[in-house]
Amino acid sequence: MIQVERVGEHEFEASNGRGASVRIGRKDQEGSFSPVELLVAAAAGCAMVTAETLILRRTGGERLSAVADEVRSESGNEVVTIPVTLSYDLSAVDDPEALEIVVRRAVEQFCTVTRTLKQSATSPLQLPMPFQTADDPL
Repeated sequence: MIQVERVGEHEFEASNGRGASVRIGRKDQEGSFSPVELLVAAAAGCAMVTAETLILRRTGGERLSAVADEVRSESGNEVVTIPVTLSYDLSAVDDPEALEIVVRRAVEQFCTVTRTLKQSATSPLQLPMPFQTADDPL
């Protein structure tokens, strides 16, 4: 479960139960990610997490990076695609095409984020949810 709390005007902090947190804000706000940037980061991060061991074992390298961006609809209110480019050293790889096939297949089969994006997951909104405080045991 992810908890998101307001920490200031147009500033929020998302946290998980493992102690990690990230700042969320409007797209031009310093020190934070916009919600769309988090979606883009999730797509790139999922591809990297899924392919990391596979790539590094076959390349013998340590470096792996990704670049991702969003392509929006004409209205600008929908992300229609999130191209992700993985970068790694192929100098020690005998058959780069075979590695590409294996990496692509792994990401397509096991990357939960990109698989979810392809399925057009829904995000039902439930309102309202009362706040709970230490004095309010509800």
